[in-house]
Amino acid sequence: QVQLVESGGGLVQPGGSLRLSCAASGTIFNIYAMGWYRQAPGKQRELVAAITSGGSANYADSVKGRFTISRDNAKNTVYLQMNSLEPEDTAVYYCNADLAHYSSSWLIREDYWGQGTQVTVSS
Repeated sequence: QVQLVESGGGLVQPGGSLRLSCAASGTIFNIYAMGWYRQAPGKQRELVAAITSGGSANYADSVKGRFTISRDNAKNTVYLQMNSLEPEDTAVYYCNADLAHYSSSWLIREDYWGQGTQVTVSS
């Protein structure tokens, strides 16, 4: 009933930039927080950045000043602009949304995840 679809990953050289997008679709009533997480090989999934419906954002210390999260509430879409990329940013990036959606006659609030998009920073 609800789907998050990510795009924008790829291979980039150190110092380069990428922009990730994640669009939510389905029987959505409201989206509260949206965020980006990442998971590198052999490591736990970690929060990269998150943003509320009102636009308040927070970032992991490792990406502050380099990454910017934004969202378009009319399009149910969240973006992650990644600049000055480093090899340590290499990971699968996942979109997350805390949202309320309709299921039959019920309104349900739960977390949804995208399928992940690979970001590789390498020369």
